Amino acid sequence: MNAAADQVVALLGDGWSWVGATAGLLMLAGLALVVAGLPASRRPTLDDRLEPYLRDTPRPSSLLTRPAPARGPFGFGELFAPYVGRLGARVDAVLGGAPSVARRQLRAGLPADVDRFRAEQVLFGALGGLGGMVFTAVVAVAQRRFPVPVLVAMVLVGVLGGVAARDYALSRAAARREARMLTEFPTVAELLALAVSAGEGAVGALERVCRLSHGELSDELRRCLADARAGANLPTALQGLADRTGLMSLTRFVDGIVVAVERGTPLAEVLRAQAQDVREDGRRALMEEGGRKEIYMMVPIVFLTLPVTVLFALYPGLSFLRFRL
Repeated sequence: MNAAADQVVALLGDGWSWVGATAGLLMLAGLALVVAGLPASRRPTLDDRLEPYLRDTPRPSSLLTRPAPARGPFGFGELFAPYVGRLGARVDAVLGGAPSVARRQLRAGLPADVDRFRAEQVLFGALGGLGGMVFTAVVAVAQRRFPVPVLVAMVLVGVLGGVAARDYALSRAAARREARMLTEFPTVAELLALAVSAGEGAVGALERVCRLSHGELSDELRRCLADARAGANLPTALQGLADRTGLMSLTRFVDGIVVAVERGTPLAEVLRAQAQDVREDGRRALMEEGGRKEIYMMVPIVFLTLPVTVLFALYPGLSFLRFRL
């Protein structure tokens, strides 16, 4: 009876410790909201200061505006959006690298919006911190105690891991998109060469290829045509395509087209030569990838198959020697 009573008291003590920890966290969250709502913490932004002087300006037509996307269910997105924006600004101040982020966003086919990316990093960090708290809760239940240092360490690891994971995901998205563009590039170059050989001009050949093809590179060419129709000349629009991507072969291709258009050299031959160069680069990259895969295939053979084979060969002799000794 005494042992059972001790167990009940221990369980009740653990339950009350969880209640106390939850109450402390809620109180800390409430105090943080109170401090954030103080007048000293609510400094007016530039938009707030300029709004009284711009109220009399005519509003633009509703046909030219797009409805703002919903920021979350039940208005929680609108509630936490200012705090997420401030945390994103602090993350950008700590990490830096805003030009690199904007360039990777363009390479991934996304608009260059560094503030949105920092806000996404904050959300990923929050999810990572929540995962660290859940892991700590599981450890606490298993060990029947609340390890505060482990909680702090796991929350920090989760936050840093979430921020790094969003950055890694952006880099991977840019690399995958450029790989698809590199796969489409030889075919698009051949189509451009055929269209130019048939008598089309540079703009007409681009329009024909954009109508007949679909993919990442075709979308970039459509963007170039849109820039050209908006008033930019074709070399400038193509140079923007080269600046938005990180492919050296595509940059050489654009440079060849620009030189051919500006100097009047035969464009079809330039396009065929560029397509052949890209095919050679792809073949060379495929052979390099095959060489790396061969090295990876040696790992299970050297570290798994070979030790087992040696063990089977030496085990009978070692057993016989042990038996004799």
